[in-house]
Amino acid sequence: MKEKIAIIGLGLIGGSIAKALKGADNNIVISAYDKPEILNTALKEKIINDALQNFEQALDSDIIFICLPIDTAINIFKNLAPNLRSNQILTDVCSVKTAFADIWSQIKSSGIYIGGHPMTGKEKGGYENSDALLFENSIYILTEDLRNNNNLENFRIIIESLGANILHVPPKQHDVIAASISHLPQLISVVLVNTASLKTDNYNFLDLAAGGFRDMTRIASSDFGIWKSIISENRGEIISAIEKFIFEVNKIKGFVYNLDYNELNDYFETARKSRDEIPQKTKGFLTPLHDIFIFVKDEPGVISKVSGALFENGINIKDIELLKIREGEGGTFRIAFESADDASRAKNILQSTGFRTN
Repeated sequence: MKEKIAIIGLGLIGGSIAKALKGADNNIVISAYDKPEILNTALKEKIINDALQNFEQALDSDIIFICLPIDTAINIFKNLAPNLRSNQILTDVCSVKTAFADIWSQIKSSGIYIGGHPMTGKEKGGYENSDALLFENSIYILTEDLRNNNNLENFRIIIESLGANILHVPPKQHDVIAASISHLPQLISVVLVNTASLKTDNYNFLDLAAGGFRDMTRIASSDFGIWKSIISENRGEIISAIEKFIFEVNKIKGFVYNLDYNELNDYFETARKSRDEIPQKTKGFLTPLHDIFIFVKDEPGVISKVSGALFENGINIKDIELLKIREGEGGTFRIAFESADDASRAKNILQSTGFRTN
């Protein structure tokens, strides 16, 4: 491929796209727009070929990725979309899709818009935390069904070269799903923490919170700045999800009030069966908050060395996942921890042991 690709925003997602594409095909020409210091770093690392002086210069590329927060992304989208040339592709990576689709439907453009949402991430953002293997085994939602258009074959190849699995979901359906399995859990997590944040003269309730409560509420630490625009753009679907949640809460409240153990048993069993259906080998809408990524060499005993170093320092691994392995070279593991403090300590320990982490 001889594609020219522009990435507007070299943060966690944009930077990871650039690194993944460079690793997959060095012939791809990548330009980017961001703060000068970030562009300089990417140029020195040879992750990008050119630094753009303004986002309008992205129009010289064949494919343009907008990798910015929703509000900023929408503003740039409005500026670029009308100026696309024939067969030029504009895509975004935001977690709401209808807002972009509605704007596109009102714009006269010669180009192509494909909404995107890579369902992966890390606790920390920014180019410094970007990773070429971030998308490995993840689901990458696209609003356009690429199978029905041969002109989009190169775009499909580019997305798959990230290591992701493409799933076609129309914009409206995407936002309905996201409201239920991403946006609602975020709000519920915040509500749970605020509900339990009670104090008496003798007790702080949260001092007694065990692992179950921490697991359920770990995303309550998310920055509201990220969620403000998501709530604004997907308000209707989020409200519908909240109303459905209230209905279910009232249902179980009635079971508890009436001590209806048969109904409660069935309700628990239905939840258990549904929970067991959640895929274990792919990443979803919810981003782990306390993950680190570690590159290990392809050699015997390396996993034991990692786990042993953490065990000796009293750090418990909550989850571990092999994201990618290159025969004879090594691979990247995602390791999840119960708290941000454990993740930070683990990162320092593993770095001191000689491992490269991100």
